[in-house]
Amino acid sequence: MIVVMKPGVEQKHVDHVVELIKQYGLKHHTIVGTDRTVVAAIGDDRGMDTSAIENAPMVDEIVPILKPYKVASREIKSEPSVIPIGGGQTIGGRKFGVIAGPCSVENEKQIIMTAKDVAKAGAVGLRGGAFKPRTSPYEFQGLGEEGLKLLAKARDETGLSVCTEVMSIDQMDLVAEYADVLQIGTRNMHNFNLLQAAGKTGKPVMLKRGWSASLKEFLLAAEYIINEGNQNVILCERGIRTHEQYCRNTLALGIIPAVKHESHLPIVIDPSQGTGHAYMVPSMCKAALAAGADGLLIEVHPDPEHAMTDGAQSITTESFAKMMDELKRVAEAVDREA
Repeated sequence: MIVVMKPGVEQKHVDHVVELIKQYGLKHHTIVGTDRTVVAAIGDDRGMDTSAIENAPMVDEIVPILKPYKVASREIKSEPSVIPIGGGQTIGGRKFGVIAGPCSVENEKQIIMTAKDVAKAGAVGLRGGAFKPRTSPYEFQGLGEEGLKLLAKARDETGLSVCTEVMSIDQMDLVAEYADVLQIGTRNMHNFNLLQAAGKTGKPVMLKRGWSASLKEFLLAAEYIINEGNQNVILCERGIRTHEQYCRNTLALGIIPAVKHESHLPIVIDPSQGTGHAYMVPSMCKAALAAGADGLLIEVHPDPEHAMTDGAQSITTESFAKMMDELKRVAEAVDREA
């Protein structure tokens, strides 16, 4: 259920409602909006006598949460969330945020060069894998902690926030020490223990949709993170598996308005994983912006032909700069800022 507070509510009134919710054995999440403050009570409240909460000072009304995803739903927060990602940058709102960089951190020259180029072109964050989930055990698995140190160095030199993947619970503390945004990859969207561990760090989490996950499953996965007290979740669409052969995955841009209808969480698009071909990436980036996405997660490499991972879907730094200029014109047409 949602406890909607009256306008002008003071913190002591909110604290009192929270204490009552705890007495019922329920979890709570407080959301402060521009017009109203609401307190979500999470748990099994069927048949519960809520009169004590209803009669509490400055309580306006109690509204049941009908969606299976409770705190991620627009029922609890009608205004879109804006997520801070470090360095004074955000994902969500009118500003269209682009996080760009190589699939894998390969060496210092590669990551520093890429970071400087994407920052110059207008990116707000740097992506790069230090730990890489690979289909084959014989493929490059990443540099590990050395890769994290290089990402941190790139951040120091450019001011970009760092987004990198964490693959397991035992990596969580290490990755969180270096990263500004923790990425949960598509293979781990249903790894609920990992989602809970990411939630407990308090760091912003970039949650990628599983390659066969429904919208309901996607939002329920986000709910695992939020339910640990971490509301800084960014959804990421990276394509789903279909019968098509001309692209690596089918980039389901229809999920953008669907997420906006169901949830207050921001959503970014990964057109690199979503298509698997560099020539498709700029078109899908522009389409994502026009469809209402909050940002992009793009693979950019200074020399894609010699990239150690996913070179075929990585655009060059020159192509990235050109595309960022094109995005500004699209943003202006749809009343956004890029």
